[in-house]
Amino acid sequence: MARNRLKKSILAAVAGMLVASAAQAGGLERSGYNIDLLFDPSDFAAEATATYVNPQRELKNVVDTNPANSDAVAETFGGGDLNYRPNSADETESYWAPRIGFKAALGDSVDCMADYSQPWGAHTNPGQNWAGANNNIETKVESDNYAATCSYKWDMGPGFMRVIGGVFYQEVGGFKERLVQDFTGTGLPFSGVGRLELEDSGWGWRTGVAYEIPEYAMRASLVYNSAVDLDNLSGSIDLRQVGFVIPGVGVVSGSKYDVHGSASMPDSLELKVQSGIAPGWLAFGSVKWTDWSQLQVLRFVPNEPGFGRFGTSLDLLYRDGWTVTGGIGHKFNDQWSGAISLTWDRGTSHGYGAQTDTWLLGTGVTYAPTQNVELRFAGVAGIMTSGSSGQVTYQGEVIGDDVSYDFDNDFVGAISTSLKVRF
Repeated sequence: MARNRLKKSILAAVAGMLVASAAQAGGLERSGYNIDLLFDPSDFAAEATATYVNPQRELKNVVDTNPANSDAVAETFGGGDLNYRPNSADETESYWAPRIGFKAALGDSVDCMADYSQPWGAHTNPGQNWAGANNNIETKVESDNYAATCSYKWDMGPGFMRVIGGVFYQEVGGFKERLVQDFTGTGLPFSGVGRLELEDSGWGWRTGVAYEIPEYAMRASLVYNSAVDLDNLSGSIDLRQVGFVIPGVGVVSGSKYDVHGSASMPDSLELKVQSGIAPGWLAFGSVKWTDWSQLQVLRFVPNEPGFGRFGTSLDLLYRDGWTVTGGIGHKFNDQWSGAISLTWDRGTSHGYGAQTDTWLLGTGVTYAPTQNVELRFAGVAGIMTSGSSGQVTYQGEVIGDDVSYDFDNDFVGAISTSLKVRF
């Protein structure tokens, strides 16, 4: 019994570290998907996890590369010449990523879990006082995911095989603000800020297989999570703080109107492997592919076209994400175990945007005062690598011609804590 508890403790330390590492993956990933609780050997288990992430991306050498004023008649929105503003900005905001789950064994062969998480999200907030405010003042994306996953297992060789299936319901929403026109010094009572708000929900599913040999703490799993189609992504554009100069008419203030479009949150495929390699020692690794390349240029058009109602787009131009992790866990005694890992995440930006490759070093420790309670603490420190962003061409269309900037290697840190109770 003590030996089994030690194996559980090592695996718990590993799981805590991987949760913290996943919170700084590319694209719009916050905590992604995680079904590790499904494999808990107890009949019933409940777990709550909170992860805090602090990325520190600083943009430098910022140039407003489209200094033209906005022209409502021509439907061009340069935003004005902002090169008199600071040419640097702190882009990222820290955030929390929670997760709550409950697992139950239904007989000897079936295990099921239900969980809540926030798999997707983003928050950039460079503010209005920088030379790239015509591109972004603040952008925020949030999500809520409610999932149910089950597995059926049977004996096979020295261990047992599982087939895994599940569904999840996802709510996604957010906003973006940018400077549509600079009215500084004009005396006009407008801030010039436009705001896009969007929200939608959709369903997804997952399937997978796993093979386990509990005696050696060995497990290999391959799980596919489907895309979530947001076919009715809708919201509004608010231009009431923007005044447009109309020849022969004068200055006309903008309006707030409804818009619609579509998008899909990405599908993913993840392989995880772990095994005992010596008494008290465990090796683990994972490879994950995420289909971020389906998020390129997301276009939104007015529900009711008319004068002063313009369409817009969210220009992401992501490429597929790859995340590779490897590490080792060790048990110290009946109550304490720990683990260390190294993670590489391929940046989803390639010429436009600031999501470059990230390297993360993680450590985790688990304290199990009894067989039924585990406290887990994990920390991650990493580097977001340097790069630059500027004009690129996508399907014959110029993207990113409004601002260019550089960025150096920047620090990112994360901490995670969780409580698991078995009963």
